[in-house]
Amino acid sequence: MPDSLGTKLKLHGFNNLTKTLSFNIYDICYTQTDAQQREYIEYIDEEYNAERLTNILTDVADIIGANILNIARQDYDPQGASVTMLISEEPVLSQDRSNTESPGPLLPDAVVAHLDKSHITVHTYPESHPDNGISTFRADIDVSTCGRISPLKALNYLIHSFESDIVTMDYRVRGFTRDVKGRKYFIDHKINSIQNYIARDTLDRYQMIDVNVYQENIFHTKMMLKEFDLDNYLFGVQARDLDPADSRTIRRRLQREMLEIFYGRNLTKIPKK
Repeated sequence: MPDSLGTKLKLHGFNNLTKTLSFNIYDICYTQTDAQQREYIEYIDEEYNAERLTNILTDVADIIGANILNIARQDYDPQGASVTMLISEEPVLSQDRSNTESPGPLLPDAVVAHLDKSHITVHTYPESHPDNGISTFRADIDVSTCGRISPLKALNYLIHSFESDIVTMDYRVRGFTRDVKGRKYFIDHKINSIQNYIARDTLDRYQMIDVNVYQENIFHTKMMLKEFDLDNYLFGVQARDLDPADSRTIRRRLQREMLEIFYGRNLTKIPKK
């Protein structure tokens, strides 16, 4: 394990630092009628059912180099799904560069890790506004590892696995590990921002804000798509079929929804654009 100067450290026992990546993704949609709202929820439930989520988390386990010990999954009635995986370590097959500040792979094509007592979970939450046609889908994902590997290496793949209008991410390193002289290490890799683990094409598409507490090894990043194409947010109808006044109203409702989620508070005015 390299220290802050990049030299190799000899540990006393196992690296038991716990690294947890928690993030939420949001998909926003306008459903003009009750029927469209039901169809959207049915579409989301099918697109992100427990089987598909299991496949996504299996790929995550491959990316971070984990053995899957147990899988519990459930599709809920009337909507939503959950998957939980318990994972354990796999042998290191090549030089471990997993803690460098660089984006992880988009496909699980490399196994480089050493972890134990770890888990991956995902829960989905489809919901809708009672009276203004807005429907949202949220997925909460947690990747918690113990050892050398950082779950941030799975972030690039996860972002590309979901239709993400808004993403909020938290990364924290807990506990400590010791070297052979007894000195404690509360983090075993350099990190300035979660953004450094996201590919450039993704960074270019999103507006981003960081809120980091470096002394506590807590890192927070949130992202919102920069470009707004109304057709990407309509379900069962196209923008050209809408009355111009209706189109403006729907656009403001959608943008308000996105801004409220992004900033984490209710707005008193609908933004105009």
